[in-house]
Amino acid sequence: MYIEGMTDLNEMILLLPLTPPDQKDAKVALIKERTTNRYFPAFEKVLKSHGQDYLVGNRLSRADIQLVELLYEVEEVDPSLIANFPLLKALKTRISNLPAVKKFLQPGSQRKPPIDAKKLEEAKKIFKF
Repeated sequence: MYIEGMTDLNEMILLLPLTPPDQKDAKVALIKERTTNRYFPAFEKVLKSHGQDYLVGNRLSRADIQLVELLYEVEEVDPSLIANFPLLKALKTRISNLPAVKKFLQPGSQRKPPIDAKKLEEAKKIFKF
């Protein structure tokens, strides 16, 4: 259930580079609105309601990793969006400090930055769209 909610917001962010320029501001505004009024409050509430360190019980799960990935993606849209969600910030810090995750987040790792216009054009040529 948690992952499905994350997927909805993630898809909006992933499709942002494909948004026509005249629609991009509206799409970013929608992402910001949904992030701060729907998705982040729901995840913050879950963390608060059971008082545990993770979304599911008190064990690290795929949902936690995926949520932290989403938090990083949202920060790439607007870093201020997480400011009012202290439990999400704490989760991000806790997960980001795990040795394997910390290594992955280092510069030069497998983590890729957001797609830029040049990479988007390359992908369009490769996939013929």
